[in-house]
Amino acid sequence: MRQKTERFEMRLDQGTLDQMDKWRSSQADIPSRAEAVRRLIEQGLSATSKERLKMSDGEKLLTLMLCDIFKHQKIKSDIDPAFVESAIYGGHYWALKWKYPGIFHGHEDNSDTHKEVLDILHMWSCIERGYRNLSKTDKLRVAKDAAHDAQDVNFPGFDGNNESEHRSIALFIIKNLEGYPKFKGRDLNSHWPSIATYKRMLRVFQPLLPNLKMGGDLNAGQIIEILNAGKH
Repeated sequence: MRQKTERFEMRLDQGTLDQMDKWRSSQADIPSRAEAVRRLIEQGLSATSKERLKMSDGEKLLTLMLCDIFKHQKIKSDIDPAFVESAIYGGHYWALKWKYPGIFHGHEDNSDTHKEVLDILHMWSCIERGYRNLSKTDKLRVAKDAAHDAQDVNFPGFDGNNESEHRSIALFIIKNLEGYPKFKGRDLNSHWPSIATYKRMLRVFQPLLPNLKMGGDLNAGQIIEILNAGKH
């Protein structure tokens, strides 16, 4: 057992204290608050460290049975069943992560980022539809008054270098879930940081949603206001 030699003071709000008390009361020995904090810290640090791949006996059996089916049916796949079998029989689970990093990457989309991407896709879908339905005169007005290249009022996407998670989610929604088909085929790489711009635009766009939900389109004035909001 490691010796506890360091001491520090911590202040928590009442809500956090209540959650901690609820957690420690569920433990068999009902630890003190200090001990509960120590255990929770250790759990948190353990959870954030890179975990080794583990398989239960049932998972091993099912995986080996699937490998056997793959081989007998001569199913073509990017996964080599013979390699998987060899790794499992030898206990070389690390090799599975090494050979198939696309499966065992450990990444999961942030729910807030997912919602943000959906909001941005919806906004630009409405902007493009509204602009497309404008009269020639109103399009000239947008060209004159909007802080945007009015010759190309299209969703530019996200920066592939600095906003890769946003771009990845958007492409998955469009390609795999077949959402927002008007964006299909675009690479959606803006090549410039764009999220801050879109957030400013959303602050103007979102109050207009009730009217759009009733089947209305954005008019020239609204499109100009939204596009101008993106400017610093």
